[in-house]
Amino acid sequence: MADQSSMTEAQPSYPAGAGGTENDIFHLNLDRYINEARSLRYWLGGIITFMILAGLMVTLLATELFRANARLEINQLAANVTDIAMLETDSTVNELQYLNTQYELLESRFMTSRVIEAGNLMRNPDFLAAVGVEDETEVTQQGLEDTLLDNLTIEPIAQSSLVDIGFSSADPEVSATIANLWADEFIAANYEKRFGTNIEARNFLEQQIEELRIRLAESETELVEYANANGILVLESGASEDGGSSTASQSLIASDLSAINSALAKAVTDRIVAEANLRAGAVEGGSSQDALANRLAVAEGELASLKANFGEGYPLLIQKDAEVASLRKAVDDLRGSKLSDLQANLNASVLRERELRGELQAAKSNFLGQQGQGIQYGILKREADTNRELYEALLQRYKELEAAGAGQNNIKLIDEAYVPDEPYSPSLLLNLAAALALGLGACVAIVYLRTALSQTLRDPQDVKRRLGLTLLGAIPDARTDDIVPEIIHRASETNEAYASIRTNLSFLTSDGAPDTIMVTSSVPSEGKSVSATALATSFSQLGKRTLLIDADLRNTRLVEMLDIDAPPELGLSSLLTNKNLRVDEVVHPQERFGFDFLPVGQTPPNPVELLASERLKEVIDEAKGQYDQIIVDSAPMLALADAIELSKAVEGVIYVIEADRIKLRGIENALTRLRTADATILGAIVTKINEGDSAYGYGYGYGYGYGYGYGSSARDDDGDDKA
Repeated sequence: MADQSSMTEAQPSYPAGAGGTENDIFHLNLDRYINEARSLRYWLGGIITFMILAGLMVTLLATELFRANARLEINQLAANVTDIAMLETDSTVNELQYLNTQYELLESRFMTSRVIEAGNLMRNPDFLAAVGVEDETEVTQQGLEDTLLDNLTIEPIAQSSLVDIGFSSADPEVSATIANLWADEFIAANYEKRFGTNIEARNFLEQQIEELRIRLAESETELVEYANANGILVLESGASEDGGSSTASQSLIASDLSAINSALAKAVTDRIVAEANLRAGAVEGGSSQDALANRLAVAEGELASLKANFGEGYPLLIQKDAEVASLRKAVDDLRGSKLSDLQANLNASVLRERELRGELQAAKSNFLGQQGQGIQYGILKREADTNRELYEALLQRYKELEAAGAGQNNIKLIDEAYVPDEPYSPSLLLNLAAALALGLGACVAIVYLRTALSQTLRDPQDVKRRLGLTLLGAIPDARTDDIVPEIIHRASETNEAYASIRTNLSFLTSDGAPDTIMVTSSVPSEGKSVSATALATSFSQLGKRTLLIDADLRNTRLVEMLDIDAPPELGLSSLLTNKNLRVDEVVHPQERFGFDFLPVGQTPPNPVELLASERLKEVIDEAKGQYDQIIVDSAPMLALADAIELSKAVEGVIYVIEADRIKLRGIENALTRLRTADATILGAIVTKINEGDSAYGYGYGYGYGYGYGYGSSARDDDGDDKA
């Protein structure tokens, strides 16, 4: 088992005989789809042919349709000649959003209803006939709208503000009429949207202005009559302190009262100032009094100094004393004169204040008598002012709307729709192209689904991709009931294929191919026994002494295929049960194939027990001493343990897989059982590759270099059967 482990580690990771790597997965998958398409080429060709014929029939049977186009220019903003804002201002959306909005409006049911009404389409026999309506009594508004929208096309011109409005029908004149009608109605609807609101607003304002004019005249007349009846003389309009609505107009009495009150306030202020001056003895312009006071202070200081130093009889002291007395008298006389003036000023202020208070009291009595009348006057005045303000505001807005109504429409008709000369549909070229595209799409879908849903192995490269095994080789379908001549003849495709597998096996270890190899498969009839025989033949043709052991103890086919007469009592089963029997006593030389053959012999009742015994290992070891190469044909995996037990006695296992037969899940389960038993799986052989799988790179002259002068004629010359 240690040899087997080392051999397994030396196993290459690339598929033998293939140049691809895991980086070529996309290429391999593409090849798989191509191969699937080739295998279904007749079906796919039939589908494409059917679709083309269907497109041709549709073209021949379809009704001719004529399309007429009218072109509009849509600008986001229109010229405003008055520079006065409209009632509804333009939105600030970007140009692309604005254009998309207009395109959607062109295809709206709002437009279909306008067109139906403007053209009286529900009662227009030419239109109804053109759109395929036979019975006018069955026409409904919604049905006609759906018909219009189905035949309408809105095609914006790229990188411009132009848009084409197209309409198609069986009548070219109807198509042109509807296209032009649609354009005209859209332009009219847009104008109504932009300026219709202004017109309605002006009509409303006219009514409101007339009503306010009458109310204003009545309120002003009532105000004047009330003022005249109550002797209210209006001087000026007053306003409330908070800046609100106008108050009652100010009368003459109120004006006098305000003036007297202001004069009284000033008289009170003057009296207070005079009293303060009198108490303080202040003298206006006191520069002379200040000078005398200063001189008096100096003189008194000098007098005090003289009294301190001299007696009373001192002449200078007497002189200074007389000077001080004179200065004091001058100061007192000056102060007395000023106080007399201040007193006179105070008396005058008091008198003026008393007179103003009397006048204020008289004015207040008159104002209180007229105050009740002023309240009613103020109410009438406010009502008149309010009516006047409303009237002026509505009149100003009316003039603005009248001026704004002169704006231009931002949607213009560029080209009218003309009557088309030729139908645009059906188009033979377009219908055939569409039919071809649908056919190709259906073919691609079929190939993809068939490949994606495939559960069998069709591409030999899936051995590496899906199963993780080395691909030793792929064997083409021999297309003959007798495979033996294909195995023996060196120039046959089958022999060449197995020779390539033999070469790949020699690369698995540094010493060449493993000495003992078991061949197994998932189920019978996958080519397991043929592969074992062909490999044994190929090794013998290489000059190696080869032994082929038939270890399928349940259902052998090798004796029949090799056409030998082997006694049932001598074979592998007898070797496993009789330790005294030697290998060379039971083998049968096959000169035709070039190897020795060990048949099964008697079919045992307990195959698994025999293959699980130590005797099998001894038989294999004995054979290894006599032969260079040993090939063991095992029973299929199925649910049996024969191949599992047999794999323990050989160095490696070759797994045979028939193309497009066994589900990959079943093969994976069988391989898992082998790996669980620590079997060394050398790789896989894919058998019965047919012509449909030829593009996978194997079989019939692809991948092995078949045909180097070894054609069927060469085999015929040698006397062998044809492949």
